[in-house]
Amino acid sequence: MKDKPAAVFVVDDDEGVRTSLRLLIRSIGLPVETFDSAQEFLAQFDPERPGCLVLDIRMPGMSGLELQQKLNERHAITPIVFITGHGDVPMAVEAMQAGAIDFVQKPFRDQDLIDRINRALEKDRTNRAALRERDAIRQRIAELTPREREVLELVTKGRANKVIAGDLSVSQRTVEIHRARVMEKMGASSLAHLVRMVIEADRAG
Repeated sequence: MKDKPAAVFVVDDDEGVRTSLRLLIRSIGLPVETFDSAQEFLAQFDPERPGCLVLDIRMPGMSGLELQQKLNERHAITPIVFITGHGDVPMAVEAMQAGAIDFVQKPFRDQDLIDRINRALEKDRTNRAALRERDAIRQRIAELTPREREVLELVTKGRANKVIAGDLSVSQRTVEIHRARVMEKMGASSLAHLVRMVIEADRAG
């Protein structure tokens, strides 16, 4: 089955912003879909649909950060580019720590946003191509040490490093080292990416 074309999903409660971003993104030949709330986007979200998300960090109701958290809970790998105001930089840093790929500050130059969108779409293509390599994923898992496989299993179940350390009777620092090695050996760019890889490996049968 042919994959759906990658799209840019814009979530912003300001109609004027949505309109201007729609025109900008269409002007470079990319499909774009706009949503006036995080709830509206989440209701139709398809994790299999390639693309990236351009997301306002401050919105009434569910904020951009809260939407990011919801997507992380679903192990979504759709890259997020946040749009932030001047006072939102600490929030943007928090968003980056939670896996966002980039943020752009208002007022921004059109080219700055376009550059970030293109990087996000390339990241999405790379991640999804890796997920399709099921045999390679299974091989990487097989090459992990027994302890690394234990850490992989617990990490992908959502266990915190401190909890894993207690379960395995090792120090938290040891868990951090094993976790970093697992991420490197698996070629995972984020925890969500790692979880998706394990899911794909299980689907391979």
